[in-house]
This record gives sequence, structure tokens and C-alpha cells, in this order.
Amino acid sequence: MSIQTPIRESRVSRTAAMALMFLLAIYFLLPVYFLIVAATKPQGDLASTFGLAFSHFDLFQNLSTLFGRSDGIFGRWALNSVIYAVLGAAVGTLISALCGYALAKFRFRGREFLFSVILGGVLVPTTALALPLFLLFSATGIVNTYLAVFLPSIVSPFGVYLARVFTAAAVPDEIIEAARLDGAGEFRTFFSVAFKLLTPSLVTIFLFQFVGIWNNFFLPMVMLQEESLFPITLGLYGWNGQTARVSLLQESVITGSLVSIVPVIILFILLQRFWRAGLAAGSLK
Repeated sequence: MSIQTPIRESRVSRTAAMALMFLLAIYFLLPVYFLIVAATKPQGDLASTFGLAFSHFDLFQNLSTLFGRSDGIFGRWALNSVIYAVLGAAVGTLISALCGYALAKFRFRGREFLFSVILGGVLVPTTALALPLFLLFSATGIVNTYLAVFLPSIVSPFGVYLARVFTAAAVPDEIIEAARLDGAGEFRTFFSVAFKLLTPSLVTIFLFQFVGIWNNFFLPMVMLQEESLFPITLGLYGWNGQTARVSLLQESVITGSLVSIVPVIILFILLQRFWRAGLAAGSLK
């Protein structure tokens, strides 16, 4: 009995954990499934059919309507989102990597205090910074431009924190000292030695940055007035506000929401082996 009890408890706990994970998977995937089903329906079937059941398959017609509406403005919103998210995440990841590397590998007065200030920045909600940023950008004349959304997107205190943790775990001091003895400068040491060792970890930071910028809504709403500069999130929000007057927009909002999550899913699938390695490195540290 004493031998079998631990095995039985292990099986019970494992079964309970798997059941909980299965329920959580259903909980998180159910809205995605509803979005897929709703995007395939014609406008008239949205209210007259069961929400989780397919009816007439009009996905391609809905996509054609979506990209043709208002002279193809949705395509412009999609391009804007790609510009904001890809460039912002790439530049933000590089800045985070440089800052994290400096905080991890250089000894200077006030380093820990500076790092504490950066950690404090993680706790500040981005919505609280929108109004001060608007006043600052309004004074410099860059409100209602790409820079008004791009510049705040490249600053990530959480990215700096992750970069420091990853650098301390993945870049040995001996390799840096060897590069310095060979005559390499600090930037050359970073890009030729540290950057290569940090690549899997930096993909994790890039994904966090990309998803945050792609889903960003409040900052573009505060900064932008011209519709041609909107990202997908803000554009669909504007359409959704008009559905009470123009009911045909409802299907375009649903289909556009489905289209908006496809790039994120593809990016996670393509880069999963890198970000999983990066998360593992951070957890080991």
C-alpha cells in the first residue's frame, strides 16, 4: 500500500492537471472559434443562426467586401499596423538589448538605482503616459504623424529587464574579455559576440514588443486624427461605432478582426523555437 499510494496520487494529480489545461484551452480558444465561424457567415445569418455553428460559407465574399470598402482603407490600416509593429518591435528590441547588455556587463555608479527606475517603469500603465506624450508631441509638432505612434513604441522597460536577465544568463564574461583582448571595441563586441548568443532571447523580446504594438489602441486614438494613419485596431473601432447606423459594417468588423489576428499567429508559429528557447533561458536564470 505504501508503495502504490504515491503512484496513485501522481496519476490523479496528472489527470487533474490535464483536465484543467483542457478546460483552459477551450476557454481561450472558444472566442477564436466564434470569430472564425462568424467571419464565414453573410450579414443576415449573424443574428438568425447559432453563433457557434456554420451556415453559408461566405468568407471570400466577406474578405472582398472588407478590402474593397471605403476605397480599400482596410489595406492601408493593415500596412500601417505592419509598419508600426515590425519597425517598432525591431528598433525597440535593439534598444532593449543594448540597454540590458550595458546594465548586465558594465560596472558604473548608480547602475542598480537606474535598473530600479527602469523596473518602476514596468509598473506604469501605458494609458497613463498617453496624455503627457500627447502634450509633448503636440509641442514638437509631430501629433498626427507616424512618429507619434512609432517613437513611444520603441521604448520598453520590460524589454530592458528581459535583456539584462538574458545577457547575464547567456553571455559569459570570459568571451567578452577575450574579444576586448583581441582589440574589439564595445559595439563590435556586442554585435559580433553578444548579439549572436542573445538571438533566441531577443526573439522573445521582439514577440512581446510586436504583440504589444499590434494590439495597441489607446495611444493611436490619442495621437492620430487622420484615418489614413490608423492601425487596424483603431480603424475597426471606428467602424464598430458606426454599426448602429450602417449595419452592414458589422460583418466587415468581424472579418477584419479575424484578419488582424492572422499575422500574430503566423509570427508565433514561425518563431516558436526561438522564443521557447528564450523563455527557457530566462526561467533558468
